[in-house]
Amino acid sequence: MINISYSSLKRDIRLGVKNLLLHKLRSILTMLGLVFGVGSVIAMLAIGEGASEEALARIRSLGSKNIIITSKKPISEGAMMNNNIRLSVYGLFYNDSVSIQETIPTVSKVVPVKAMEKDARFNNRSAVLRVVGTSADWFSLVNRERLAGRVLNPSDIAYSKSVAVLTEKGARTLLANEGVVGEILRIGGNSYEVIGVIRHEEASDSGMQMPDRDADVYIPITTSRLHYGDIYTQNKAGSRSSELVELHQIIVEVSEEKYVERTAETIQRILDISHKKKNDYDVSVPLSLLRQAEATKRTFSIVLGAIAGISLLVGGIGIMNIMLVSVTERTREIGIRKSLGAKGRVIMSQFVIEAGTISGIGGVIGIIVGSVVAMLGGKMLGLTTVPSIGAILIAFGVSVGIGIIFGYLPAKKAAKLNPIDALRYD
Repeated sequence: MINISYSSLKRDIRLGVKNLLLHKLRSILTMLGLVFGVGSVIAMLAIGEGASEEALARIRSLGSKNIIITSKKPISEGAMMNNNIRLSVYGLFYNDSVSIQETIPTVSKVVPVKAMEKDARFNNRSAVLRVVGTSADWFSLVNRERLAGRVLNPSDIAYSKSVAVLTEKGARTLLANEGVVGEILRIGGNSYEVIGVIRHEEASDSGMQMPDRDADVYIPITTSRLHYGDIYTQNKAGSRSSELVELHQIIVEVSEEKYVERTAETIQRILDISHKKKNDYDVSVPLSLLRQAEATKRTFSIVLGAIAGISLLVGGIGIMNIMLVSVTERTREIGIRKSLGAKGRVIMSQFVIEAGTISGIGGVIGIIVGSVVAMLGGKMLGLTTVPSIGAILIAFGVSVGIGIIFGYLPAKKAAKLNPIDALRYD
């Protein structure tokens, strides 16, 4: 019985394909709707997935247990001093980091960060470097590949040692490489021993970026404060402007992920009191942004899938239309087969198989087209867009399913034809 069914299925498929080949142009035009539908589902989901994953990866790199507090200059901040010098006082204080560490039990680490631009010299090469003063804990919070030497340790901080860790970018700026470890680098008139080189990471568009993005060199924050103080002066257009910012950023690590958002609220209250609501800082929670981004990603995927699904629906209507035409054209053939003993379910199965064959071939072509479009679109946008197996299987399954469903009505009509009326049909 199984062999007979299998043989009948093969025969019906063969007859279906043969009939489709008799009307090549019509069959191709019918498949186009499904090709576009499947292709758009795969391409749109792949590109959307690539863009979402890149955004999520950037947020994850900030740390799901981290809270990032960043100094922000208020619009109205600034006071005139003598000699036409404007001094702006704003941002985070060293005491802020101490208060957070000592008063919030869910906090495991607090990393103060100070960023500045300084003239630097290495051998005969001089350049302006972006210098980041931080603590040893920074390198345990943020994973940056070590290329040579070592990173800052607690002893460097405690004794305000004149040591520096270069990034790849900083080393290239100074025309140096990993072999620079042990050499002497001058920063702002002070000498530093280069103790290590780490991988550089490009800045993101987010204002919440880690301070080492686009950084050139790290030094102990205690050394930074000892050598350069907290006032940064810049000459511009014949006048001098100065800023007093003790810390540009504080990175807080929470002991457990479940405490992150509650801890962020506590930090906000503490800083509101010490800063008298001057609005000179921002508190960012990567975990909250991650959850929002993941929710947006899901919604985005659903919307894209729904839009692309409309094309599949249109393709299914096209299949139903062409199968109805086929039933009309083959009315006499159906009458002859039924008069020779063919049962209604056999007639129905043949037309359903033909509809499924059209949708299956259209689905395969759509997968190829969608994958190519996704990869080309990814290259143009600078994204990694690999169509997921799930999207491919769903798109193909829906394509074949729509073909069979929309082919059922014409198949049922063909199965119910009266053989006598069919034989009389012109």
